[in-house]
Amino acid sequence: MPPTSTLLRAARPAFRAQKNTFFTSQATRTRFQGQFRQKLGGYGKRWQSTAAPTAGEQVGWFKRMWDSPIGLKTVHFWAPVMKWALVLAGVADFARPVEKLSLTQNGALTATGLIWTRWCLIIKPRNILLASVNFCLGIVGIVQVSRILIYNASHKGQSTGEQLEEAKESVVDTAKGVQKEVIDAVKSA
Repeated sequence: MPPTSTLLRAARPAFRAQKNTFFTSQATRTRFQGQFRQKLGGYGKRWQSTAAPTAGEQVGWFKRMWDSPIGLKTVHFWAPVMKWALVLAGVADFARPVEKLSLTQNGALTATGLIWTRWCLIIKPRNILLASVNFCLGIVGIVQVSRILIYNASHKGQSTGEQLEEAKESVVDTAKGVQKEVIDAVKSA
C-alpha cells in the first residue's frame, strides 16, 4: 500500500476542482464594486479629493472653534476655563499661613484633580484642556496637603497616620453635626 502522503498529494487537484470559485472570481468582484459605486454617486469606496479648498471655502479660526465638538459653545471649553479659578486660588493659598489651611478641603481638591485628569483622557471627545487644568489642580493640592502635613508633624508632634486619623474624625464629627441640624430642621417644619 502506498504511503498516505502520496494518496493525499494525488487527491489535491480533485479537492481544488470542487472549491467554489464564485466569490473569488474577477467578474463577481467587478459586479459588486459596480453596485457600490452606483450607491456612492459614481465614486469608488476610496475616493478623496486632493484639490485645495478655494478662497471662498476657507474657514476662519473662530468658525472652526465655534463648530468644533469641544469648541466655544460647549461645556468642554467653558468648564476648564472656569476651573482655572480653583487652580489660581490654590496657588494664591501658597502665601497663606499653613495653620489656616484645611486638610480636608485640600485633600478633596487633590483627589478631584487626580481622578478627573484620568477621566478626561477616557471620555470622547478627549478633552486635553480639562485634563491639564485637573492635573494642575491635583499638583496644587498635593503641594498644599504636603505643607499641612509637614507643619502638623513639626508643631504637634504627630505622625502622618495620626494626622490623617484626626482629619477623619473631624470629618465624621462635622457630618454628625450637620445630620443633627437637618433632623432638627425637619422636626420643626
